[in-house]
Amino acid sequence: MRKSLIISLIVVLVFSLFPPNTSNVHAQSNTSYLFDFGSPTSPVADGYTQVHNQLVYDEEKGYGLSKEIDNRDRGNPDDLRRDFVIGSDYSFTLDLENGDYFVRIIAGDDIAFNRSSFVINGEDYGNITSGGGDYAELLANVTIADGKLVIDIGENGRINGLEIMPATKVENLMVDSVTIDSESAVTLSWDSNDSAEYYNIYRKQGEQDFRKIGQADESLYEDTDVALGEEYTYAVTLVHTSGIETEKSNEVTALLRDENQQPPQAPTNVQVADAQLNSVSLTWQEANDALAYHVYRAKYNPADYPDGAVKFEQIATVTDTTYTDEDILTHYNHYYQVRAVNSGGTSEPSAIAESPVTEVLYRQMEKLDRALVAVPSDGGVYVGWKMLGTDPKDVKFHLFRDGKKVNKQPIQNSTNYFDENGTVDSTYQVKVIKGSGDKVTKEVGVWSQEYLDIPLDKPEGGTTPDGVDFTYSANDASVGDLDGDGEYEIILKWDPSNSKDNSHSGYTGNVYLDAYKLDGTKLWRLDLGQNIRAGAHYTQFLVYDFDGDGKSEVVLKTADGTIDGQGNVIGDANSDWRNSNGYILDGPEFLTVFEGETGKELATTDYIPPRGNVNDWGDGYGNRVDRFLAGVAYLDGERPSIVMARGYYTRSVLAAFNYRDGQLTEEWVFDSDEEGNEAYAGQGNHSLSVADVDRDGKDEIIYGAAVIDHDGTGLHSTGWGHGDAQHVSDLDPNRPGLEIFQVHENASIPIGYGIRDAESGEKIFGVDLARDVGRGLAADIDPRYDGAEFWSSVAWDGNSGNGLHAVTGELITTKTPRSANHAIWWDGDLGRELLDHTFNPDTDPHGVGKIDKWDWEKEELVNLLTADGTRSNNWTKGNPSLQADILGDWREEVIWPTADSEALRIYTTTDITEEKIHTLMHDPVYRLSVAWQNVAYNQPPHTGFFLGFGMDEVERPNIYTGDKLFGPDKKRHK
Repeated sequence: MRKSLIISLIVVLVFSLFPPNTSNVHAQSNTSYLFDFGSPTSPVADGYTQVHNQLVYDEEKGYGLSKEIDNRDRGNPDDLRRDFVIGSDYSFTLDLENGDYFVRIIAGDDIAFNRSSFVINGEDYGNITSGGGDYAELLANVTIADGKLVIDIGENGRINGLEIMPATKVENLMVDSVTIDSESAVTLSWDSNDSAEYYNIYRKQGEQDFRKIGQADESLYEDTDVALGEEYTYAVTLVHTSGIETEKSNEVTALLRDENQQPPQAPTNVQVADAQLNSVSLTWQEANDALAYHVYRAKYNPADYPDGAVKFEQIATVTDTTYTDEDILTHYNHYYQVRAVNSGGTSEPSAIAESPVTEVLYRQMEKLDRALVAVPSDGGVYVGWKMLGTDPKDVKFHLFRDGKKVNKQPIQNSTNYFDENGTVDSTYQVKVIKGSGDKVTKEVGVWSQEYLDIPLDKPEGGTTPDGVDFTYSANDASVGDLDGDGEYEIILKWDPSNSKDNSHSGYTGNVYLDAYKLDGTKLWRLDLGQNIRAGAHYTQFLVYDFDGDGKSEVVLKTADGTIDGQGNVIGDANSDWRNSNGYILDGPEFLTVFEGETGKELATTDYIPPRGNVNDWGDGYGNRVDRFLAGVAYLDGERPSIVMARGYYTRSVLAAFNYRDGQLTEEWVFDSDEEGNEAYAGQGNHSLSVADVDRDGKDEIIYGAAVIDHDGTGLHSTGWGHGDAQHVSDLDPNRPGLEIFQVHENASIPIGYGIRDAESGEKIFGVDLARDVGRGLAADIDPRYDGAEFWSSVAWDGNSGNGLHAVTGELITTKTPRSANHAIWWDGDLGRELLDHTFNPDTDPHGVGKIDKWDWEKEELVNLLTADGTRSNNWTKGNPSLQADILGDWREEVIWPTADSEALRIYTTTDITEEKIHTLMHDPVYRLSVAWQNVAYNQPPHTGFFLGFGMDEVERPNIYTGDKLFGPDKKRHK
């Protein structure tokens, strides 16, 4: 029998579906069993059999615990849930007749966080978790083959209730009738079952998977959403009042055509008669013998992908030879086909009609300079500069050393040059031919060594109220053009040595943010004050030009006592909201926009989402309530918005704001607690990503295993739950749209790590693992396979079947790169290298930064750079302060702190490349990745297009950097 598992963090109702059990519960095949766990004296729920903490299994009873353990009785909220048994490494055994059963376990605590793990008859179902006052469920289908059900409970495991019932499925599903005309329908019936609360009806076509199309309270269902000429396969499941769903019934097929009649010819002359922003009107030539026409639409051009990769979706059935599609936005092309249909079937598809773009959305982006850089290298000087996203493809360059042109012919196939005659005393300039922006760059000197040190003003340490001394080290960083000169400045977060993970109590030092120019000039310092706790999950800061004035702002959560870059205090300077455990669970919370050039407070509002009741987030002591995320998104497709988020283990809330014309205003709030959003609870990661996943020109927020649409509504939720790492890009160039690679923490979900469609959430490939998968990475590291490869850290433990996968899921090798932190474009080819650190947690909380390359022939890592004298951030995470395309050509730079945090050290590549690609910072997905990179568990940035071996030529992005517009359609920005 197929085993499945559904985890539902909902309040459990008490059900009396089945007759009360007797004290002797030796199983009969038609008997159901309900057990209430607790103390010998606590009440027992009606219809349930008591299992108290001292009841050890004996053969006469036929059930019991493996040993005496502890119990708790909270007195609330009802007889079933108020009490439970609790212990470590114990089990419950029940004698059962062999057969298939449904099992539901209820575990929770009225006042405390619960995390309990369960193994049922040897199969590990992982953990179920719940906050105080909540009760988690584990639902499973179990086959008994040896006369016993054995449930093993792990460390500190609770169990409140257990329900076991025979697995009965729908019998004798049949097609009662089929109506074949322009209003076709299929009527199904099946045997009624008294165990059913309702029935779920599933349907598929061809090789598709079954999808739920409806539900019925009775054993009859009419499907009117069918098309003449098609064939459908149906199955039905039974859903008990407990919420447990059976396996599917027998399958039946309905044919909506007359096999004695020939289908019509395909329609001809399909054309777009009219196209508006919100609609496309089609016409076509009438087909002989057609009774109706099916209209299909695709978002991508089939000619750009392998046959069959682009799927046409049926959007309408009409009887006329015209149709107006009003369910679209024409910021992109759409593609249409029409099929004629009669009682004999459906015709072949028509030729494809392409709708025009009626309005291009142009994104406000930074006006950057060429970021010319010159670095000494063996035998000369490496020189690199940027091709801007506003440049035409045929832009060319001349390179000058000490005022004299170096190159004989214009440089047109790359944006770098190796000057064999250059020295550390040389100066360089680049002249731009047919490009945008300034025609000549400013003159730059050669770095004195292979890296650039930016001196820092390291804060003095201090002592917390409980007498603990602390010091500071340079931590996460971001970049933005703070003063509008076209050059990036660095915004750095200082981390006190006593910073805390949310799960750990204790005071921390204050958090500081500094702004530095690349020459080491310090612009300002923010002191977030004693009411902002230090740690990876508390201070997510965004650096971006939100108001479009050409200068970046800095946005973050503040509180009473925060001091801006000009010495001004936000809120009450004298308030101290820290409790005796160092947590800050009271007091006002603010969202503040700071001026990038001066650090001055520009606007402050109440932070949304507010903490409210701390218990609403999953625990009562302050762990989950202060799990923050943040990002920048173009929610209208043209101008950037601020997205702040709170919570991901249970409740998840996202809030969008705009900062424009000096005003900070709320755009929308998404709350998983709101009706209709329940499926989005518990799906977030320790980071987020931002991209336009549904091709409407506007950004979505990829929130772990779920995606929130640009308008603040849910787009999809997989239900796969929390994970530590995710990567979003065009990972598979042979497949339309973007993909999401993610690792997952919950051992009981149907995917440990894998890849899904970014728009629909459909699983493309996944590896089922009954364990927490902690790390994973997706990057193109093997030129033999199209697209990115992906892998996870579980392969390092020698797990069979896991390793390095092609983007299609094919297992390339079990010798997985022993690096899964960051990927970086570094050397001269189009593949990615691996950015990591050397690390020994027993000797040092920090590692030394390094870059390795995967040798796909020898299946081993080859070191390209070890940044001696630097240190990595965030303990095992091994993060640099930042990786981004800051200087030189399109490849990335990496910034690590020096070992003593007296400087930030920037490394740039000195490998020559013949690839000419615009700066990645003018690709919206990549630029937004850099903006959210510092958030919680830092993740590497990715592009919105496929960048790797065998890639297509990159199109110029639809962006504007000032008054003028660039891109395929050069109309002015509105």
